[in-house]
Amino acid sequence: MNYDIIGDIHGCAKSLVSLLGKLNYKKNYGVYGHENRQVIFLGDFVDRGPYQREVINIVRPMIDNGSARAVMGNHEYNAINYATADREGKDYLRQHNVKNDKQHQAFLNAYPFKSLDYLEIIEWFKTLPLWLDMGNFRVVHACWDQECMDRISDSILNSSIYDPTMDNDFLHASAVKGSAEFDDIEVILKGKEIKLPEGCSFKDKDGNLRHHIRIRWWDRSAKTYRDIFLGPESAKKEIPDEAIEPGLVTGYTESESPIFIGHYWIEDKEINGLSSNIACLDYSIAKSGGRLVAYRFNGESAINNDNFVWVPRQED
Repeated sequence: MNYDIIGDIHGCAKSLVSLLGKLNYKKNYGVYGHENRQVIFLGDFVDRGPYQREVINIVRPMIDNGSARAVMGNHEYNAINYATADREGKDYLRQHNVKNDKQHQAFLNAYPFKSLDYLEIIEWFKTLPLWLDMGNFRVVHACWDQECMDRISDSILNSSIYDPTMDNDFLHASAVKGSAEFDDIEVILKGKEIKLPEGCSFKDKDGNLRHHIRIRWWDRSAKTYRDIFLGPESAKKEIPDEAIEPGLVTGYTESESPIFIGHYWIEDKEINGLSSNIACLDYSIAKSGGRLVAYRFNGESAINNDNFVWVPRQED
């Protein structure tokens, strides 16, 4: 079977319908499908965009029907933690504060907190695997790090190394800052970060002041903080052009299977692979002028830039 890997959707159902049409998926008894292809979604179905429930109502039946698969994004993980009380019953695994309430507001508007629909969809989020190793290609929301993945697989009872899902013990452990589980899930779902030099900072896409940067975790050629920075081009000028420590990036060799990731809000005008075997499919669909991007995988061992398919944001 061949596959169509689709990036972060963030409540943009009109864009998703447009992209599925462009990929020649048809509705049959209300469910999108293709006669000889399968979609793999990269997670982040929710938050930000205007059509939260509509996205779930497209994606979930496709997965249930076998016409799609999906991995968990950090926004599904955050939603699970926001909904889950800690074991002392004193707080939630993700605090209910102004910052987090704002991030989840679009989702909470569609699925009111603690409503039956909300609780049911949170349980469904928990069934999403953290990554997929398909043999000749790999899918993860933000970063493929084999050491982190091995530890996660060892931590979860009855876990598959190819498509692991969290159990309750791992969920609670991963919410404790400083735990190995916390550090590993941060890498897998949010990417690797390094601290900027003392006195340096930048503002992210939401206006939050940051002292750490997400990095191009595969790029062994990077020499400076600016080289290794992975984020909006508009923020790059704020990153110091100072040398990083040698050996900071473990890299991902060109001989390994292609990897498809989302998460990083790419703003480049051209849609291309990040390297010969890594493609990011998150092109900022949740903001005006963003694009929803897919990659048509046909078994190739290297990224073919002709296989990217995209539609402009339809929600504007």
